[in-house]
Amino acid sequence: MEKQKICDVRPSTVNELPQILELNKAAVPAVNLLNTQQVRNLFSQAEYFRSLLLDQDVIGFLIALAPGATYESPNYRWFELHYDRFLYVDRIVIDPSHQGNGFGRMFYDKLKEFAGQKFPRIACEVNLRPKNESSLRFHRRYGFRQVGVQETEGGKKQVSLLAYEMP
Repeated sequence: MEKQKICDVRPSTVNELPQILELNKAAVPAVNLLNTQQVRNLFSQAEYFRSLLLDQDVIGFLIALAPGATYESPNYRWFELHYDRFLYVDRIVIDPSHQGNGFGRMFYDKLKEFAGQKFPRIACEVNLRPKNESSLRFHRRYGFRQVGVQETEGGKKQVSLLAYEMP
């Protein structure tokens, strides 16, 4: 009989950053590539930086920032201009071999618990060009709605700016 695997979402550690970088690299172009310094900067600024572990293996992560971070993402800045209180999901990555098992929903459920009354909305963007259809579908099903569209990287990319309003 196969031993049941233990799944857990918990705060990420500095020691997990190399694994997180590898997961991120495998997820490009759905997310932007990060280097070591960039992931360390996000780690130090993030309001919420969590790892998804299956047994002891990091199989996913979620990074969210609150207003006031010194993060230069044009998408994060768009939300800062339009909303006072929000958690901006910079990226959520699940190892491709573990996608479709409810881990994305579990991550967002945990993020909603964390946000509580302090952050009335969760914000993110999903690529329209190049199109990330599976992420668009996931976010629509979860309850996100489009609040804007923006082109970045000199028109190379176009994103749907999405918000989930806390009940």
